[in-house]
Amino acid sequence: MKVDILASGSSGNCIALTSGETTILIDAGIAKTKIEKRLNEVGIRADQIAAIFVTHAHGDHIKGLPLANKYRIPVYASDGEWKGISGVDDDLQRVVSTTHGEYEMIPLEGVHIYPFKTHHDAYEPVGYAIEDDTGNRCCVVMDTGHVDSDMLDMMEGNIYIIESNHDPDMVVESNYPISVQARILSDIGHLSNDQTASALARLIKGRGERIYLTHLSSSNNMPKLAEMIVNTALRKQGFEVGKHYFLEVF
Repeated sequence: MKVDILASGSSGNCIALTSGETTILIDAGIAKTKIEKRLNEVGIRADQIAAIFVTHAHGDHIKGLPLANKYRIPVYASDGEWKGISGVDDDLQRVVSTTHGEYEMIPLEGVHIYPFKTHHDAYEPVGYAIEDDTGNRCCVVMDTGHVDSDMLDMMEGNIYIIESNHDPDMVVESNYPISVQARILSDIGHLSNDQTASALARLIKGRGERIYLTHLSSSNNMPKLAEMIVNTALRKQGFEVGKHYFLEVF
């Protein structure tokens, strides 16, 4: 499975995942023209996108959804998150639905998408696990204030795209209003470097997994710090970066 991080951070998030002939986007949080340009740079045509999957309806995840109308791309989001999405043509809207409280699998050609509940100050935020026919399982967790056991069960795989948003001390020392600091640090805010490292330490088995750290705060984090904290946690599990797993920071 090919992973292209087209945008990451508070200014916008957009991820392209390609398996075989099928490419999907997870979120579309930058301008439509920027998505088109960055897709072209990684060798993907916008009219090749099979579907767009929205994690939640904050602007840095949905700004570029007009792309869907231009190229007639179906857009999937939870019923709750559609309350915060406008401008997508009716015939392109798809609801990530539930049966007996569990999200239903969404089949596309060569891939199967499994939504799961996350924890953020949005209507009904979700993460996604994407399986392909060659045995890959990519788990995407963007904005969430914590990782619970149900999420960990859904996140088992060999590719991890997960936010590592902030260092708590940097948040507390920032010039953000107290209310904003409290939001970031809450159970429905964002994952800290330590929270991300703790989750990965429970998931990584040392089988060559690929980890992509995303959605880093430009004000309250540093790429080297996020990388160091994750590598330290995994080293305690007996795993070495570049040998047992691979890590990139965006």
